[in-house]
Amino acid sequence: MNTTKLTLSANKQLVHDAKRIAHAHGTSVSAMFARFIRALEVVEKTHAALGPITQQAAGIIRISPKLSKRDFIEEALHEKYR
Repeated sequence: MNTTKLTLSANKQLVHDAKRIAHAHGTSVSAMFARFIRALEVVEKTHAALGPITQQAAGIIRISPKLSKRDFIEEALHEKYR
């Protein structure tokens, strides 16, 4: 793989957090950054494939990471049909 050096600027806390997270996952900040960019590409391609109404609706709600999709649906149905 052909690599090119990239220099980024960030505050000290962000750099510290990035290094800590990379270390905790057994990877480098560079590899973590590369995966992040690839993930954004997937999101952009997926979003572009959606129709205009769906694109407008995308991102309207946020599901808590503590709540499974099933629990979220159950909660919504409970609220609707009490």
